[in-house]
Amino acid sequence: MSSSLMSVTSLNTKIKSLLEATFMHILIEGEVASVTYHTSGHVYFSIKDKESAIKCVIFKSNANKLKFRMENGMHIVVEGSVGVYTPRGEYQFYAVHIEPYGQGALALAYEQLKEKLRAKGYFDSIRKKPIPKNIRKLALVTAKESAALYDMLKIIEKRWALVEVTIVDTLVQGEAAVSQITRALKYADTLNADVVILGRGGGSTEDLWCFNDENVADALYRMKTPVVSAIGHEVDVMISDFVADLRAPTPSAAIEMILPDAKEILFMLDDYAQRYKQILEQKLEQKRHLLKYFEEMFLRSSPSRYLGDFREDFKRLENEFYRAMQYKTERFQNMLPEFQKSFAYHMHFILRQKEQQCTSLERQLEIKNPALLCKKGWVQLSCDGELVEPESLTINQRFSLEDANVKIEAVCLSKKRYHS
Repeated sequence: MSSSLMSVTSLNTKIKSLLEATFMHILIEGEVASVTYHTSGHVYFSIKDKESAIKCVIFKSNANKLKFRMENGMHIVVEGSVGVYTPRGEYQFYAVHIEPYGQGALALAYEQLKEKLRAKGYFDSIRKKPIPKNIRKLALVTAKESAALYDMLKIIEKRWALVEVTIVDTLVQGEAAVSQITRALKYADTLNADVVILGRGGGSTEDLWCFNDENVADALYRMKTPVVSAIGHEVDVMISDFVADLRAPTPSAAIEMILPDAKEILFMLDDYAQRYKQILEQKLEQKRHLLKYFEEMFLRSSPSRYLGDFREDFKRLENEFYRAMQYKTERFQNMLPEFQKSFAYHMHFILRQKEQQCTSLERQLEIKNPALLCKKGWVQLSCDGELVEPESLTINQRFSLEDANVKIEAVCLSKKRYHS
C-alpha cells in the first residue's frame, strides 16, 4: 500500500489549511443568486459568473452592517475569505463586507428604501397633514447643543417670539442615533404641539444616514402632529424629507417657512388698518346720505305733517260748523216767537184733552168701585186666588170669603143645594 495513504478527514483538513491560508481577504465580483435571509440573521447566497458559481455566507454581525438589501441578479463585489467545512468536504466563501458593483452601498440602500416606502404609500400626498397657519407651540427634535438648534432659535426670536418652543434632545448621527430619533419623535408627538421640526445641520452622507433609516421613516409616518423635515443643506434629500408633511432645505428655512415675520405682520396690520379706515369712512358717508334721504322721506310722510294737515282741516271744518250753527241759531231765533205761540196753543189744547180724559176716568172708577158694587150681606168666594161659585165647593175644602172691607178663611163643613 502506498505510503501516501491519507484519511478523508486528514485530506479535508489539509485542503482547509491550504485554501484558507491562500485565499484570505480577497475580493470577488459576480452576480447574486439564491439569496436567503435566514431568521438567525445570517444571509446565504451564491455569487456566479457565466461559467461557474460559489456558495457564500455573511454572518449576522457583518450582515447587520449592510446598508442595502441583496437581491437575485444584483452585481456585487464581495470581500472575505474561502473556508472549508471539513465534515462534508465543502468549501464556501465567507463574506465580511459587500458593495454593489460600480455603485455605492449607501446610494443603493437609499434607492431600495425609497422604492419600498413609495410602494407602501409613505410618500402619498393625500396622507400629508397641512401645516397650521397660526402656530402657538413648536417642538424641535434635534441635538441640544447643535448649531442647527441655535440657528432655529435665533430666527424664531427674530421672526415670531410669541411661539412656545419645546426642545426634544436627541443624537443626530452615529449608530445610536436611529433609536434616539425614533423615541424623540414619538415623545414629541405627545406634546400637543402644532408642528414638530426634525432638524440637523449639514454633514457627509454617512453623518446624515440615520435620517434614511426605515425606523425613522416609520416613526414619521405614524405621527399625528404635522412634521417638517429639515436635514442638512438644500442639496441633501433624505428619506425623512419624503415621509414628512413638509420638507425644508435647512433648519433655518424651516422656521422661515412655517412662522410669520413679525415685521411683515405689523406692516400688514397697518395696511389693513388704513384700508379698514377708508372702507369705514366710505360706509359712513354712504350711511349719511342714506340717513338724509330717509329723513327727507320721513318728513314728507311723517305723522306730525299729517297731523298738521288734519289740524288745518279740522280748523277749517270747525269754522264752517260755527258759521252754520250761527246761521241756524239766527234763523231759529227769528222763528222762536212763532214756535212759542204755537207751542203754548198746542199745550193748552193737550191739557184740556187730558183734563177731560181724567174726569171721564174718575167717573168710571166711581162706577166700578167694588165698594159700591157690593150689597149688604153679599161676599165673594175664592179658592187659591180664583173666584168660585158656592155650588163648586166640596166638603172640607178651604176657601176665602171677601167683601170690600174683610177677608175670611173658611172650611166647607156641609153643603146643601136649593132647587128653584
